[in-house]
This record gives sequence, C-alpha cells and structure tokens, in this order.
Amino acid sequence: MKPHILIVEDIPTLAESYAAYLRREDADVAIVETGAAALASLERKPANVVVLDVNLPDMSGLEVLQRIRANGMPCEAIVVTAEGSVNRAVEAMRFGAFDFIVKPFSADRLRVTVRNALERRRMADQIATIQEEGGAERFAGFIGRSLPMEAVYRILRSAAPTNATVFVTGESGTGKELCADALHRLSKRRNGSLVVINCAAIPRDLLESEIFGHIKGAFTGATSDRKGAALQADGGTLFLDEVCEMDLSLQAKMLRFLQDKQVRRLGEDSPRPTDVRVVCPTNRDPQTEVAAGRFREDLFYRLHVVPVELPPLRERDVDVLMIARAFLETFAKEDGRAFRGFTPEAEAVLMAYHWPGNVRQLQNVVRSVVVLNDGEFVTPDLFPREILSGAGSARLPISPPPPPAFVTRELLEPQTPPAPTTFTPSQPQPVAPAARSLRPLEDVIRETIEQAITQCGGSIPKAAALLDVSPSTLYRRIQGWESADGVKLADVVME
Repeated sequence: MKPHILIVEDIPTLAESYAAYLRREDADVAIVETGAAALASLERKPANVVVLDVNLPDMSGLEVLQRIRANGMPCEAIVVTAEGSVNRAVEAMRFGAFDFIVKPFSADRLRVTVRNALERRRMADQIATIQEEGGAERFAGFIGRSLPMEAVYRILRSAAPTNATVFVTGESGTGKELCADALHRLSKRRNGSLVVINCAAIPRDLLESEIFGHIKGAFTGATSDRKGAALQADGGTLFLDEVCEMDLSLQAKMLRFLQDKQVRRLGEDSPRPTDVRVVCPTNRDPQTEVAAGRFREDLFYRLHVVPVELPPLRERDVDVLMIARAFLETFAKEDGRAFRGFTPEAEAVLMAYHWPGNVRQLQNVVRSVVVLNDGEFVTPDLFPREILSGAGSARLPISPPPPPAFVTRELLEPQTPPAPTTFTPSQPQPVAPAARSLRPLEDVIRETIEQAITQCGGSIPKAAALLDVSPSTLYRRIQGWESADGVKLADVVME
C-alpha cells in the first residue's frame, strides 16, 4: 500500500507546488486548506506524513499538532514556517513534530524531509507491530524493546516449546544465562531442573565427572557416587556455559551423549538413558574455534541447531535507560534509598557510554551509585569517573570532521546536499607570523562545542555529557553567540 501524505496549506498555489514536488515519490498526496479540514481528513484516512503550515486561517498549526498527538494519530508532522516564526516551529518539535522547514525551500529539500519522515514512520509501525505480537519492555526476565532484542525474543518464543539444542553467542555480560532461563521457563520442561555447568570455571580433569558423574572408587578421591549434571537435568535443561573450553577428548564424549541420549558415569559399565535439553552459550566465536582445531566440527553442528546471538548493550539503543531504571528501582527499594530516576544529563551519559561489560557492568554501576549516595534523582557527578570519561570519548570518529556549524536534522541525512554553515566566523585580525598558529580561545571553545553537538545528532544534553559540562553552560554560550551573530537558538536542534 502506498504511503499517504497530507498537505495542510491555505495558499492554493503553494499547496499545488508542494504536491508537484512530491509527484515523483510513490505516495498518495492530498491537500486541505484549514486545520479543521486536516483533522477531519485524518479521522477518515490516517496519513503517514502531514506537511503542516504553522499559520492557518482557522487555528494554529501547533493546535492541529497537539490534537494529532492527543488523539494518538500515527503520523509524522513536518512543520512549514516563515522566517519570522522559527521559534514557533521549534516549539512544534517539542510537541512531537518530526522536523520543520523554512519558506522558501526547494523541491529536493521537501522530498528529502518527507522521505526521512516516511522512514521514521515505517520503523515506528514495525516496532508497534512487533510489540502487538507479544513484545514489551520485559520478556521472560529480559528488559528492553529494541529491534535487536525483539529478534531474540522471537527466536526464544519459537524455540522454547521444542527440544532443539540452542547455541547462544554474545559478549560477556549480555545475558546468556538469562537466555537459558527464559528457554527453560517457556518450555514444557519448566517443571524439571535447570542445571548450570560453567566449563571454564571447573578444572579440566574434573569437568567430565561434573557433567557425567562417577561411581565410588572410579578414581582417586571418588569416595562416593556422583550423579552428574546430565542425570540431574533429566526431564529438564542442561546449561553448558562456555562449552568451547572443553578438551577435545571430552567433546567426543559429549557428542556421543547428544547422539545416544545416554550417560555412562565414570567407572560404571552400563549407560543410563536421560532426556535433557541442552543450551550452550559462549563468548567466543565457535567457527573460529573450529577452524583453529580447538572445537570439533561435528560437535559444533550437533549443538548449533538454533543459534541465538545476544547483541551487546551498546547496540540496544534506549534499552540502556530501561535497564538502568529497572536496576535503580530494585536497588533503591532493597537499600532504602529515595532515588526515583535519572536526570536528563545522567541519562545522556548512560546513552553515550559504550558499556564494554554490557548489562553486568551497567548493573554494577547503578548498584554502586545507590550504595554510595542518596537523593531523588541520579546526577552525572554520582557516576564513577571511568563512566564520565568513557562517555566523553564514546562514539566519536578517530579523525573528527572539519568544524561544522550547528545543524538541523536535514543536514545530518545522507541525501541532503551540503548546506551553508549557520555561524559565520569573524574575520581574523592580522597577526605576526610567529603567532599565526595561535587562535583565540573563544574560537576554539566554539568549534569544540559545535563538533560535539554535531556528533550527538544535534542534542545539546548529549553534547554536554560528552564535554562533561552542564547543558545550561552550552545554552548560555549559544545565547551569547545569538547576540553577537544574530543567530537564533531555535536554529539548533534540541532534544
């Protein structure tokens, strides 16, 4: 089905021009002249994108936008404004508009903005569909609703009712044991045992006994019979953590166990039947281990029936904040603290940091904050120093780009042609040759702030977190440049 675009413009010639600009797009375009007509049209036929003029004859475009949001209409709004009403356009963005464009504008400018809005609406609809199919902020012990995690949830829902072996990969701290627990609780084996064996934590000469068991006298020190994890998990799930740490000789016995579904304890003559579901996680690349000769290829294919790859926390977008808030609520309740949230600046730090230790590291950071402090909201100064310094360097390219001006959303899109810089640097004063390498301090500060805001997608709070300053510091400096250059603060994208 073609996307539907609604143009709300009371000047017919402009409205027809906008429609002509969008003719090459594969979309249905409709035109109305008033806010009331726009709302009525949206009730009859929802639009994917609304191109909305701020000044309408019957009501403000901002009022139309507020009603769209209040009624939960699933569409993206692009606000069209004249030079004198940019502040109102920025206000519209705070009400939920996708973007704003200033008259007059080119056909390419409108087309690029509409394409970006359509893509955002498509992604939002896709997320909503996934959530309607069962997705939510929490799933079987996991927290988060990012697209990478929704893909994991779908695999777990499909694999859990079966007996198929599941091979879980992912960095340390991504939740591999939680994945095994989810598979067990969602399966028909939930009334059986979930038995966990960490192959990396048990000495190699004892690992076979831990998995398959032994009888009394089977070896020196075997003073009594031992059932072993494979028999303990009969009717349930066996979780073999870091399976790539097994010796090759034990891998051969594991392959036989998986094929025959029988266990022969050390020192015992007769095998015993067992019915277990095996889940094998590792933070190594199993195919690399196979290529290096450290892991049997036949065992890999026997285990690698249903692969699940857990994404690192740095790829899970706003899941970071959801998980941090959940940890904060839990720990504050446990320790009798008053914390009930993070400040926007603290959340910007959490989002900017790259989390090499993944969820486990985030859990420890929040636990440390709660144990050592108290208050209503967590502020950036309560985080460990390594989090603040790491957030300051996270997600920046090795070679920063040339100093840009403050940017709007369009300048960040790859389809948009380069736009002129917003701020015009003052002309340098003549200096002596020996001093030409020096620059005024204020120019250096301004360039650094501009680069930070650009790297953060136009978000001043995120830029402030990267620069380890308060957002109010950046706002004050920008306002000072307004006075000097005649540039409005509204020209800066604020999130």
